[in-house]
Amino acid sequence: MAQPLYEVAAATHPGMVRRGNEDAFGLSREDGVFLVCDGMGGAAAGEVASSMTVAEILKSFEGWRGDKEAWLSPAAILRDAIAAANRTIFCKGAKDPRLYGMGTTLVALVLSGNSAWVANVGDSRCYRLRGGALEQMTLDHSWVEEQVRVGAITADEAAHSPLRNVITRAVGSQKTISSDIAELSLVAGDLFLLCSDGLTRELGSEELQTILLKECNLEAACKRLIQSANRHGGHDNITCLLVRVTGRGAE
Repeated sequence: MAQPLYEVAAATHPGMVRRGNEDAFGLSREDGVFLVCDGMGGAAAGEVASSMTVAEILKSFEGWRGDKEAWLSPAAILRDAIAAANRTIFCKGAKDPRLYGMGTTLVALVLSGNSAWVANVGDSRCYRLRGGALEQMTLDHSWVEEQVRVGAITADEAAHSPLRNVITRAVGSQKTISSDIAELSLVAGDLFLLCSDGLTRELGSEELQTILLKECNLEAACKRLIQSANRHGGHDNITCLLVRVTGRGAE
């Protein structure tokens, strides 16, 4: 199966308020896997959960490397990898009182053939810029977003709610986890943004779209996204990872 050609850049920053950074990101160029996590928990537990989740998922994909039959279903590999990471984080938290209750959000992108698979747990997001228009490709697993979806509150009320940081799913917080996974078609020129909520709490979709359209260089775009979020207050850790599809590889 021909693999898509792409370019990638990523950056993370603690923001303007917090001293530590509990976000983590990772990628495998060989497997076409890209990840952003936003950890939570007391002391350094959030940082442990996010970095371990990135490492565990990349390890899972490495284990399937070269298995052409398994790669006929990247969604299954992704679902199993997330489940395995969840078990690892949950068990570690259960055994170590200092890490008890730790967890992390997750947004993942897998490129294979003519498709992209996007998975998320929590409120870290994936956006796609195509034809000059930015579209959110994930649904937040948060209390306020679930209230918006059932019509109980408005999007504006959700944005200003004191409960906007309450998420309803996290990797490692329970014995089992349910992740949302969607398959998307790929078009040359597609630009994917994976980010923690430290970015989207500060910048709306229109601001994200403006920056991504103006900055063709991905490293410069990451830098400008973080700078803009920090200028708006930088109240949380900020992580962004950009992947631009440039074409198709050889069979």
